[in-house]
Amino acid sequence: MSDHPPQAPALQRQAFDHLLARFDASAGEPPATRWPWLEAAHVLGQTRLGLHWRSHTAMLRYALQLRDESEVLGQLLRLALVPLGHLLQRLPLGNIGRAHVSALSPMATSADTAERINAALRAMRSPDL
Repeated sequence: MSDHPPQAPALQRQAFDHLLARFDASAGEPPATRWPWLEAAHVLGQTRLGLHWRSHTAMLRYALQLRDESEVLGQLLRLALVPLGHLLQRLPLGNIGRAHVSALSPMATSADTAERINAALRAMRSPDL
């Protein structure tokens, strides 16, 4: 979320839930299509302990479903680091939370991730949705 202004907690949670719902709705699609929903949820939620934890548990469940051993191990490590990162206020903002990227390095938010986050925020602000 490094490229995004801080959001009100309720809006942030609702948009986070929207991203997870979009991930759920993509069941049956290839992993390359599904992972970006979880990555966007991670970037959006990583500044709130509960959302951050939920993003990694969702990633862990998906990695288990895929039987992706390296991703499972990476998610277990990240789940161990989440409370410590929040306690020490040392969060790598913008990091997508996946095992193939450093758990400690901030990242610039990709255009795709930013668009997913912005679309989720817009959807929560729209009275029609």
